Amino acid sequence: MNAIELKLLRNAEYLQYIKDFAGIINLNHPELLGIESKLSVFTTKTGELEALYKKALASEKTRELLVLDEKRDNAINGIFYFLLSHSYHYESIQQQNAQILLDNMALYGSGIARMNYQAETATLNNLLRDWESKPELANAVNAFGLSAWVDELRNTNTEFSSKYLSRTQEYGDATPETIKTKREETNTAYYALRDRIDALHLLVETPPSPYTTVINQLNALTDQYNVLLVNRKETPDNGTGQDPVV
Repeated sequence: MNAIELKLLRNAEYLQYIKDFAGIINLNHPELLGIESKLSVFTTKTGELEALYKKALASEKTRELLVLDEKRDNAINGIFYFLLSHSYHYESIQQQNAQILLDNMALYGSGIARMNYQAETATLNNLLRDWESKPELANAVNAFGLSAWVDELRNTNTEFSSKYLSRTQEYGDATPETIKTKREETNTAYYALRDRIDALHLLVETPPSPYTTVINQLNALTDQYNVLLVNRKETPDNGTGQDPVV
């Protein structure tokens, strides 16, 4: 069957993909295909993950984090596109200042706003520290009058970090499991199910294989999500769209 990098799917996307994956198999009489036991384990893990995900979304702090994350994403994206436009400025000094700051941003990756929560928080802290402590970067920020943008980014990132730690305490008290761990367990069940279908299909000696239909349908599903990932990868640098409960 077609492969997909499950780790690149955001939690909501991942959950929908695996639920659809199981749904397709259930429509193709799994009991006749000899995969009921693997499907049962996969379905159980999927249910556990969904319950954990819904619990995290229900947290008031999670909703607050969504708002703050969008604000800091907007700030870093606004700064990025402002600098990108000035890198084409007709005045060479404007181009140079913009490029100095863009080069520094590039050191931290091409999509800061697409990083997971913890990574983005740390990256923005390091970036802001550079812009404050390195004279050539601080001068470029001042030359563009970007202080208000930078203040917005710093304040929002600091508030986000505080809320995130508070939610972690609350969330950790509620359950020792994490979505990351549960996703790994679900991945194991997914691959076991997928590989069993592939193996049984390959062992069929006389065509047509009873697994051809379900494999084609599952491949069609996987292809849709691979297109989603490709489109996201091709989005301009610093695109938005953060997973609410990574």
